[in-house]
Amino acid sequence: MSEHTGLSEGDYGVLDRLVLFGDGSLRQQGLAVSMDWDKSRLSHHLTRMEKRGLLIRRPLDNDRGVQVIITSAGKSALDDARPIVAKAIRKHFLDQLTDQDIESITKMAERTKAESKESCKTPPP
Repeated sequence: MSEHTGLSEGDYGVLDRLVLFGDGSLRQQGLAVSMDWDKSRLSHHLTRMEKRGLLIRRPLDNDRGVQVIITSAGKSALDDARPIVAKAIRKHFLDQLTDQDIESITKMAERTKAESKESCKTPPP
């Protein structure tokens, strides 16, 4: 992906989360949690991405937090990377699955979905 888009896996993960989880903008702390990165690692990574014009950071007015916002250049880079990532997922994962693998994954997904629906209906103890 890096060769074709200039984005590292970390860059892609940050930009993808900004769009999918935050409609283009997330609190830096929430982004760190979603990436399972510590604050320092994320901060250094965001600094490098900000220098490349992929995102900006703004302090929140009423809080001590920081908002991370994707730029048009970041959105464009993400859009360019998505087909490459999708192709790699297909080649290295989906195309390797047997019919039995697909059946097992489907059953697990259905069970997880059913359990998730039930847990939403059941009040906590």
